[in-house]
Amino acid sequence: MALVLSISGSPSPTSRTARLLRHLDAKLAARGHDVRPLDVRSLPSGALTGADVSHPAIVDVARLIESADGVVIGTPVYKAAYSGLLKSLLDLLPQFALADKTVLPLATGGTNAHVLAIDYALRPVLSSMGASHITQGWFVLDRHITVEQDGAVTLDPAAAGPLDQVLEQFSAALDRAALLATPAA
Repeated sequence: MALVLSISGSPSPTSRTARLLRHLDAKLAARGHDVRPLDVRSLPSGALTGADVSHPAIVDVARLIESADGVVIGTPVYKAAYSGLLKSLLDLLPQFALADKTVLPLATGGTNAHVLAIDYALRPVLSSMGASHITQGWFVLDRHITVEQDGAVTLDPAAAGPLDQVLEQFSAALDRAALLATPAA
């Protein structure tokens, strides 16, 4: 069973990105993974904007990432890139915080014009942080995410099928990494 840290980089308290991630967290948990959610917006703003790498909350996040086998990183797309809030956190982490990690990048946005934000904005940063394997990411249009009255998420079939595929690829990559890390008997 892999430990997965699921990070939402959305600054919004009613974030479709965060709700989508929590929906996907449940699917990963159903596949046998131990999933820990993290909303970057819940971290102290003073630590993020003041670049306080020694703040206990930032140190805790670095430890969580270090202990995780995989990391799901979700962000809304603003001005053709990932959120500034996510950038603030990534800038405070050690240079190779994602070394030996399998990473799944996800993004949400209002238009297909932002579909390349994962590959041209987020993926290079994740790679520079040493991620050993960055699986295929996925961009989800906001209109394909419906939040029900009870908080449950319903995905349009145009998003649900591809998301299930990228989750399966991510889960399989975690399983392969665990197998490779297991010492031979």
